[in-house]
Amino acid sequence: MQYRAFGRLDWKPSALGFGAMRLPVLDGDPKRIDLEHASAMLQLAIDEGVNYVDTAYPYHGGASEGFIGKALEGANRKKVKLATKLPCWLVNRADDFDRFLDEQLTRLRTEKIDFYLLHSLSKGTWSKVRDLGVLDWAERA
Repeated sequence: MQYRAFGRLDWKPSALGFGAMRLPVLDGDPKRIDLEHASAMLQLAIDEGVNYVDTAYPYHGGASEGFIGKALEGANRKKVKLATKLPCWLVNRADDFDRFLDEQLTRLRTEKIDFYLLHSLSKGTWSKVRDLGVLDWAERA
């Protein structure tokens, strides 16, 4: 596996990451992740040196984060940096920031998220979350 420098962080991400947006599913239903095949894919990626896993709140109808959380329990969680995303279009009040983060930490079965991104920003969603204080909140979180 090839790795790249990542700014000033003392960590080098693998050139390939594992995205959990389009996992194999059962019966064509995006909410029904094929756990056996998806788990095997993720394990193979980690075994081959992938150290960055990306998911998001809405992927697979909300099932992706739960799948990733279960699949990364134990030793695998220590082998990867985990990224997920705040669903900015669903934020209406400042306390939504904590509500979504807490829910995602629970789904992901982890105490920390390594990279927390602002998902699907547009002019409108950026203005809304900015005015609600997302940057100050993110620094504290």
